[in-house]
Amino acid sequence: MEHIKTYYKKRIQTTKGTVILEGPLPSDQLIQYEFHHGLVSFRPAKKQFEALLNIADFPEGRINIARHEQTIIGYVTFLYPDPLERWSAFQMEDLIELGAIEIIPDFRGEKVATQLLQLSMMDPFMENYIIISTEYYWHWDLAGTNLSIWNYRKMMEKMMAAGGLRPVPTDDPEIISHPANCLMVRIGKKVSEASIQKFDKLRFLSRIQQSQREDFLC
Repeated sequence: MEHIKTYYKKRIQTTKGTVILEGPLPSDQLIQYEFHHGLVSFRPAKKQFEALLNIADFPEGRINIARHEQTIIGYVTFLYPDPLERWSAFQMEDLIELGAIEIIPDFRGEKVATQLLQLSMMDPFMENYIIISTEYYWHWDLAGTNLSIWNYRKMMEKMMAAGGLRPVPTDDPEIISHPANCLMVRIGKKVSEASIQKFDKLRFLSRIQQSQREDFLC
């Protein structure tokens, strides 16, 4: 698959000033901006920026950012699932993962993340993908937001819905290990029925594998 990326840009007004949403951006453009030191939800800011620069140059990789003046204050990433995860088992070329979305605390509550997701879906080529997001409660900033697990889950569902992602069932062991975890999915309008059926099998891979083991034992 040739991964076509179309650049979009949008200005939004917040109580902290004008924020520019743009992307997808290649690494040579990302490197021109400062990366805010508060973007530390997944790893130290310097290491996270290095990770974004790498993803930006993957054939399928997409980095869309929110910036205040010349400083990146938020981002969302799209890329193929990690090879060690279930979601890469069938090596589906039209399955990508919303790997991370993060906004610095000072700009939370300004709907930056919601509008960043909306900008991400403006590219018509996104209709060629099944987009997934694996939501695990242990990645959530419960302390920083002072929200309960369930209120945070509601907030995440509402935000992801802005990008067209909805919760769907799965038997993935990590996701079903806690009732607040969930799999969020958006199926593009141009995804083939064959890919949708393959993805349905992937969602319930544990059940299929168990059935195959039972058939073998019989």
